[in-house]
Amino acid sequence: MLASVLHSEVAVNVSIGIMRAFVEMRRFVANNAMMFERISTVELRQLQYQEQTDAKLEQIFDYISEHEESAQKVFFDGQIYDAFSLLISLIQKASKEITLIDGYVDVGTLNLLCKKNEGVSVSIYTHEKTRLSDTDIKTFNAQYPSLRVKYTKVFHDRFLILDRKTAYHIGASLKDAGKKCFAINLLQDDGVIRDILQRLQLETEE
Repeated sequence: MLASVLHSEVAVNVSIGIMRAFVEMRRFVANNAMMFERISTVELRQLQYQEQTDAKLEQIFDYISEHEESAQKVFFDGQIYDAFSLLISLIQKASKEITLIDGYVDVGTLNLLCKKNEGVSVSIYTHEKTRLSDTDIKTFNAQYPSLRVKYTKVFHDRFLILDRKTAYHIGASLKDAGKKCFAINLLQDDGVIRDILQRLQLETEE
């Protein structure tokens, strides 16, 4: 604006420089129109991808919130496959150690425990008159180490404890899951879990 009202040689040169700058900018835009169009296309695709990603993540979070693990589950007689599937999914949650308190175990119980993660140790507390033989235990350990079987008479109910911090109260022996109506309950009191583990420790010391 100042160059347009002044008539000095400097003002004229500035006006010429401004016009040249505009001409050069116009030429640059014209020569690179394709590049700008591609940049706009990439930005548009990024925005669309971000919207799709946000929508998918929202669906995943909604699914997780709607399918949180239930603290209780009841199986009716005949739901053998469903019961075994749930028990296997619980067993596979253990990363270090599985403790099973079940008065009546047999090879069927081992068929469930063999689904554990590699490197997870198993301790079974059961009655002395169990149908599990020393040969069964050795065979299991040959492929799925390590399994220890200890004997106790102080427990009536069945418990499945994972990594000494998560425990389930099970209304039937694992080998009989689904044959009759039974329930599985997640124990939500950490003190109860500690009490059970301490009682097992006393059994071991005795």
